[in-house]
Amino acid sequence: MPGAPPDGEPVPADGKLTAAALGSLPRAPLGIYVHVPFCRTRCGYCDFNTYTAAELGGGSRAGYAGHAIAEIRFARKVLGAAAPLASTVYFGGGTPTLLPPSDLAAILAAVGAEFGLAPGAEVTTEANPESVDEAALAGLRAAGFTRISLGMQSAAGHVLAVLDREHSPGRAERCVRWARAAGFAHVSLDLIYGTPGESAADWELSLRRAIGAGPDHVSAYALIVEAGTRLAARIRRGELVPPDDDEMADRYLAADELLAAAGLSWYEVSNWAAAPESASRHNLLYWTGANWWGVGPGAHSHVGGVRWWNVRHPAAYARRIAAGTSPGQGREILTDAERATERIMLATRLAGGCPVSELSPAGRRAAATAVADGLADPAALRSGRLALTRSGRLLADAVIRAVTD
Repeated sequence: MPGAPPDGEPVPADGKLTAAALGSLPRAPLGIYVHVPFCRTRCGYCDFNTYTAAELGGGSRAGYAGHAIAEIRFARKVLGAAAPLASTVYFGGGTPTLLPPSDLAAILAAVGAEFGLAPGAEVTTEANPESVDEAALAGLRAAGFTRISLGMQSAAGHVLAVLDREHSPGRAERCVRWARAAGFAHVSLDLIYGTPGESAADWELSLRRAIGAGPDHVSAYALIVEAGTRLAARIRRGELVPPDDDEMADRYLAADELLAAAGLSWYEVSNWAAAPESASRHNLLYWTGANWWGVGPGAHSHVGGVRWWNVRHPAAYARRIAAGTSPGQGREILTDAERATERIMLATRLAGGCPVSELSPAGRRAAATAVADGLADPAALRSGRLALTRSGRLLADAVIRAVTD
């Protein structure tokens, strides 16, 4: 969970939600996100809510599964009988696979026991390539995991070194093979472009190696230099050259071209899938404004326009859980206008686009301007949707600002 959350208002000790939020539960899918906040080392670019062993200060990796299971039971009480079966479960981090497969399996079993899993539910875990092997992947598949997302980031050793990634080039590709052998139908690779020192050839190598590994999903994210990270400090000291916007755009276009040629189609600005069923259903749940409960330190949740976030440190989280009170640190109740703006922002990033009916008159004029500028598809607009062109994806944030102002 990057960055610090807003202050918000206090979360009730019993976690009670508004009647309107609870009333939304039967009308939308429910996802469960489990944040595992542990990493072996801290990557230089990362500002997520993660902790190495030296940073835990009273938190316990060994006891984490029990705390997560207790929060899942707490969530069941708060959401009540109206909660639907969980359609997706996603373990993120941090590095979820630093926990033994038996712990992840126990947490997943708790979700099944408390909420039930919808038929064909998608169950994903993120994994660093060095944190899994053939046995671990087989154990996860046997426990009911259906999808794995591997943090490949780059195929160039010197790029991985700048990012402070531990795995060696080639390890992610081996993990894809092991995951397929274990029976995973859906395997995703995450890539990062724009790392200081990365050349166009390095990026092309990463793309071709990722494609050659045979995943059915690839995510490609532009490197963001977050304040307070080791990478930001190195750039500030002049040790590294910051990413160049024009080079970043070239990297994105190269990714879209090579991934499309390999049969992976974009469905969200930073995500490509081999088929509709290969898309991340859990992330689509976020992008379409459905409901989810976030378990773990710093995890965010959303139910029917109420958004809240947990205390960030594992030790503080464990104390709240042990006391039987909500681990929520703060929350906000979104207005109808705020929810409408979020729907536009998120839908515009999707290949299907945003219904023009969601836009204000000024927003519709801005959408027409985006078409005139080559940033939005004219045929889609005529059919009532604002859909980005490839050029528009490069300027997605600017288009979204224009149509929501």
